[in-house]
Amino acid sequence: MTDTRRRVKVYTLNEDRQWDDRGTGHVSSGYVERLKGMSLLVRAESDGSLLLESKINPNTAYQKQQDTLIVWSEAENYDLALSFQEKAGCDEIWEKICQVQGKDPSVDITQDLVDESEEERFDDMSSPGLELPSCELSRLEEIAELVASSLPSPLRREKLALALENEGYIKKLLELFHVCEDLENIEGLHHLYEIIKGIFLLNRTALFEVMFSEECIMDVIGCLEYDPALSQPRKHREFLTKTAKFKEVIPISDPELKQKIHQTYRVQYIQDMVLPTPSVFEENMLSTLHSFIFFNKVEIVGMLQEDEKFLTDLFAQLTDEATDEEKRQELVNFLKEFCAFSQTLQPQNRDAFFKTLSNMGILPALEVILGMDDTQVRSAATDIFSYLVEYNPSMVREFVMQEAQQNDDVSKKLTEQKITNKDILLINLIIEHMICDTDPELGGAVQLMGLLRTLVDPENMLATANKTEKTEFLGFFYKHCMHVLTAPLLANTTEEKPSKDDFQTAQLLALVLELLTFCVEHHTYHIKNYIINKDILRRVLVLMASKHAFLALCALRFKRKIIGLKDEFYNRYIMKSFLFEPVVKAFLNNGSRYNLMNSAIIEMFEFIRVEDIKSLTAHVIENYWKALEDVDYVQTFKGLKLRFEQQRERQDNPKLDSMRSILRNHRYRRDARTLEDEEEMWFNTDEDDMEDGEAVVSPSDKTKNDDDIMDPISKFMERKKLKESEEKEVLLKTNLSGRQSPSFKLSLSSGTKTSLTSQSPATSLPGSPGSPGSPGSPGSPGSVPKSTSQTAAITTKGGLVGLVDYPDDDEDDDEDEDKEDTLPLSKKAKFES
Repeated sequence: MTDTRRRVKVYTLNEDRQWDDRGTGHVSSGYVERLKGMSLLVRAESDGSLLLESKINPNTAYQKQQDTLIVWSEAENYDLALSFQEKAGCDEIWEKICQVQGKDPSVDITQDLVDESEEERFDDMSSPGLELPSCELSRLEEIAELVASSLPSPLRREKLALALENEGYIKKLLELFHVCEDLENIEGLHHLYEIIKGIFLLNRTALFEVMFSEECIMDVIGCLEYDPALSQPRKHREFLTKTAKFKEVIPISDPELKQKIHQTYRVQYIQDMVLPTPSVFEENMLSTLHSFIFFNKVEIVGMLQEDEKFLTDLFAQLTDEATDEEKRQELVNFLKEFCAFSQTLQPQNRDAFFKTLSNMGILPALEVILGMDDTQVRSAATDIFSYLVEYNPSMVREFVMQEAQQNDDVSKKLTEQKITNKDILLINLIIEHMICDTDPELGGAVQLMGLLRTLVDPENMLATANKTEKTEFLGFFYKHCMHVLTAPLLANTTEEKPSKDDFQTAQLLALVLELLTFCVEHHTYHIKNYIINKDILRRVLVLMASKHAFLALCALRFKRKIIGLKDEFYNRYIMKSFLFEPVVKAFLNNGSRYNLMNSAIIEMFEFIRVEDIKSLTAHVIENYWKALEDVDYVQTFKGLKLRFEQQRERQDNPKLDSMRSILRNHRYRRDARTLEDEEEMWFNTDEDDMEDGEAVVSPSDKTKNDDDIMDPISKFMERKKLKESEEKEVLLKTNLSGRQSPSFKLSLSSGTKTSLTSQSPATSLPGSPGSPGSPGSPGSPGSVPKSTSQTAAITTKGGLVGLVDYPDDDEDDDEDEDKEDTLPLSKKAKFES
């Protein structure tokens, strides 16, 4: 059997009952050894990869729809479709499928959809087909009952659909509809409504093609006007023929395309407006109707996209100054609907669609349209622009940068001729429309702000080997556009209070601040340079005096985002300009009210305290402490004062800092491999405590002079010689279990000198509450390291505690002892434990 190769698109049905495009390729049929049977194969036209390999199962129900579609299910929730470019290719593959299954190629479905019980199946086997009553007025009720009774059973639905197809029954029913309307037979019209609704639920493409044909579709809609649940019939046909007008803004020469557009509009109207909302059990019964509309839209977009003359005329008329306003509005609305249709396309098709529009010059056309005075036209153009930005922001960024470069070149020439260049960049047009939005709720401004945010978001910017889009575009944006964005902010904050404080202005400034806050978070030196050079933060904080709380909070959020960066450039700018003053004023003016403003300001100062931003801490306390010292319902400001005092203490007592350095950096000599976690925790805790001014140094000890601090070391030096003599005596002892004894370092365990006792570790664990080295015991700053068999063995004899040394450490003993001379007594006792 020879293989046939035809161009097709492969679709799969997703969980949302939408068709996903899996690619375009060429289909063939042939025997596949691995699958042990004849199979359908689709290879991608781009690289020849295998898009589909599906065995033609003798029991699978294949359906042929609209002459160019073959649809089937390979699993319970896995539907496939092949959309052929040519009818001949579809017919040829359909013949192969029917040949494998032993079916006549004239049928549109190869198998009965059998899901019911064995009993139903046995009953239906006895009757080869379903016999329909004769199509007469007197039997309409009987027909309606037959249709209703067939819907619950898949097999009976299939037989009913075949009977309706074979006998041309639908056209006969529609003839009866005209008779009933002429006779005003309301009962008969109600029966016809139930019959036509039931036919829709049969979910059969062949029936839809008859019902949606040019000669039948309006009569089908007429039948659906007479819902028995309504006292008066609906007037759907009147709306479609008189109210809804088809405007051919650019003449369409292809009659097939024109007919397809009419059909799709009417079928979409039936789905959205005419048919009642399907119940949970009926939802899947209309899946073929969804597919019918979907493939129609794909076909319409494809046919328009391929018609270059049509698109050329469209964009030419859009940008032609001679085009009247009404005509231009129709053209823009058509383009908007065209782009909306494209949203049903799969990613590959949508890429080709927008690439075509880009090549035709859609962005320059939009720039012309946005510069017009007509509000409706600008609104439609904004919607089109949003489709482009959401699809490919890089394409829009590239256009505006090229446009800026061209404008710069033109401006240089005009400057030489002393002429001003009045051209406005596309992105600045967008900003101006956002600022000048006349809607009291600023709906359009919110949409445009979202588009600008997408354009300046570094997350969707590309980086290539030759250039970085982020660097180039942000440089362009801050040079050409940022002054336009901040213009309303700067104009409204020239005094100590906002010059205009109405609700619409406050909403607009809140949008501008939201975008600036986004820039602070995601841009680096560009926004920093702009804020500092233009003194933006000071102008923003003027808005803290606004009567609109949401705007004041936006200004505070902007400053909080800057402080959150912990950037000393920003911090110096804040301190130099005294930019905490508006915040403190707002805090004091808020009084004792417990609201969002109160919490947000306290949170900002708490962040400064917790993160220990020293420069800001000192600035706040030195300049605003008197205003804040009485705030005692939170400890934030007192905590800031404590941080400030600790900083001052460290500055005034450099020897204290030196002492802390000794305590922080010194370690008792131990094998580095066996330094235990508890000892590490002790050092870290000790350092933090000393810096925080908590447990290690009591408040009364802070005023001690340097002599008092160094006194324990002097006392310790007096005991140095006694300790060394006793160590020498013990080091002479050998003979441990017949082998050479390891050397020992010993220290006196007298209670007057250390906190150690002669208890064994088993009876007093280092971490227990009552142990000498536990965190909870007085006079001990940390816990005693645990002794293990791998590190050191502690022995108790005659009040002496020995710590095992390793043989390779002997040569470093002298060095260790020299280092120990610098330690205070309390620290030494800790180490010797």
